Amino acid sequence: MSEVGVAALLVVALFLILGSGVWIGLTLSGVAWIGMQLFSSRPAGDAMAVTTWGAASSWTLTALPLFVWMGEILFRTRLSQDMFRGLAPWMQALPGRLLHVNVAGCTIFAAVSGSSAATCATIGKMSLPELQRRGYPEMMSLGSLAGAGTLGLLIPPSIIMIVYGVSADVSIAQLFIAGVIPGLLLAAIFSGWIALWALLHPQQVPPPDARLTFVQKLHESRHLIPVVLLIAAVLGSIYGGLATATEAAALGVVGALVLSAAQGSLSWATFRESLMGGTRLYCMIALILAGAAFLTLAMGYIGLPRHLAEWIATLALSKAELIVALTLFYIVLGCFLDGISMVVLTMGVIMPTVLKAGIDPLWFGIYIVIVVEMAQVTPPVGFNLFVLQGMTKRDIGTIARAAFPFFLLMAAMVVLLALFPQLVTWLPQQMRR
Repeated sequence: MSEVGVAALLVVALFLILGSGVWIGLTLSGVAWIGMQLFSSRPAGDAMAVTTWGAASSWTLTALPLFVWMGEILFRTRLSQDMFRGLAPWMQALPGRLLHVNVAGCTIFAAVSGSSAATCATIGKMSLPELQRRGYPEMMSLGSLAGAGTLGLLIPPSIIMIVYGVSADVSIAQLFIAGVIPGLLLAAIFSGWIALWALLHPQQVPPPDARLTFVQKLHESRHLIPVVLLIAAVLGSIYGGLATATEAAALGVVGALVLSAAQGSLSWATFRESLMGGTRLYCMIALILAGAAFLTLAMGYIGLPRHLAEWIATLALSKAELIVALTLFYIVLGCFLDGISMVVLTMGVIMPTVLKAGIDPLWFGIYIVIVVEMAQVTPPVGFNLFVLQGMTKRDIGTIARAAFPFFLLMAAMVVLLALFPQLVTWLPQQMRR
């Protein structure tokens, strides 16, 4: 059978098994097993055992469950609620007023979470009831939260950056540093759109709350101090060269526990729930990573990555054309797979082509994160859409329509990165000096 026929067979098998409701990690392993049994001479069982153990025992990957647990602790304690109280007074003077709390809150929480779904759920729990009570339009509230929630992937520490760094053999600390400027810029773009919308639809924006003096605003801002301290401890230890990503994640867990205990919101029940929630989420991610590692190995034995790279090379695409083609590819893929699966499933195939085209793997990592962000608000498998559906009981179509302008803003961000790659590379170069 030709390489095209093999690829078509495996893709059909992938979607048939996914469509039957089998877990994604098991689906990836199953497709890899089929490929090795039919098209390779190496025993599939032996390869699966060795690859699964190798994928699960990576020391670099230990940062992942710790960051997940840290996000769960913040999600289940009072720290997230205090953020709204600290941010709201400063947003009253901006066009769009408290809608900006979604963006600012997600930006801050993203710096201590690393998960898009956790960021969206945590900020949504505190902001959506308040925005609804004050009469803000539901579509804009949902859309700004769905879009800004994706910042959990881009602003370090980021789970998807860790996954990419492990899959593509790129420094995780460098990826974290590279994500700072694009993350803040994308947050500013989101807020800019909210302000523009508010200026075009002033009748839909409720009147401001009672005005506070500057001193009163500062007094309310004291609620932000715990979260800011945690961000400074986690990111400062990484950027200052004092800790690796794994050590900083451990520091973040300890800091989150200490702060929530000091606030009085840490109980045995919330500790247990956060630990079990983090364990469940990481086990799902680990299963996907193990299945994808086995599938990558199977693809290598079959020879599909090499043939695909050779085929793309024969097309003689420029860098820009390759980026456009990959963007469309990942947007379509995002309709069917979650972000982690997209990264680990494709890196073995895509990275040789990317490196051959002369694209910086550090820049490509940030690009991948933004494209995966777009997938978080793309139906039918958009994680942020699922989170908001569970919180609001609105249908996926309504939430997707609300999030669509922010999907376009992320597409514009991809164009900006392509035109100005220094947005990604400048800060890591400064930190190396």
